[in-house]
Amino acid sequence: MKRDCVRISRVNYKLILASNSPRRRQLFALGGWDFDVIAADVDETPLPNESPREYVLRLAKAKALAVQPRAESDAVIIGSDTTVVDGNEILGKPVDEADAERMLKQLRGRTHQVYTGIATCRAGDSKLTTGLSITDVPMRNYSDEEIAAYIRTGDPMDKAGAYAIQHAGFQPAASMSGCFASVMGLPLCHILRAPREFDIAPAVDVPSACQTFLKYQCPVSSAILLGELVS
Repeated sequence: MKRDCVRISRVNYKLILASNSPRRRQLFALGGWDFDVIAADVDETPLPNESPREYVLRLAKAKALAVQPRAESDAVIIGSDTTVVDGNEILGKPVDEADAERMLKQLRGRTHQVYTGIATCRAGDSKLTTGLSITDVPMRNYSDEEIAAYIRTGDPMDKAGAYAIQHAGFQPAASMSGCFASVMGLPLCHILRAPREFDIAPAVDVPSACQTFLKYQCPVSSAILLGELVS
């Protein structure tokens, strides 16, 4: 298994992001945490009759646990997985450009959901908790020409559902009223809800930092932090 480790700096505890996604790394850094990044190589094939909820939570846990043997005993590991869901259909990463085109046409002009699972694991004793974010994403009625131009950029090919919500050129969403960071792959407010004994209190105001970075006034962060909704 290939190891991809980025050393940031150290504090009294060790925090590890179990992901090789540059988007998750960028979002996680907004918390002001000192952390390492270790890639988690897991099979992302859905199991037979597996629901979207079960799927993302299983993979988030699998990623955290895959990193555990390579982590020091006092480390806290964050695993995350995101998928696009249309009805009950899980739309993973496209296998080729034709598959990307199919997905984008399927999602066009309609609202779908993005599911993101979070797993927080303490390496020393395997204590693990999970969280789930579900966000509605209404897609705009983009044209076939826009789809073709977007696919030519190559951007859809490593994205669930064949799109990046933040892509400035394509701008796939008509509007947003949920957790933008979750659609990008890492719902930071859900990480903040981890039990206190994990000792991952941030060094900054995470909701404010997230909204400033994304240029997005989040209408749900307060309710998420209070535990009043999943997302």
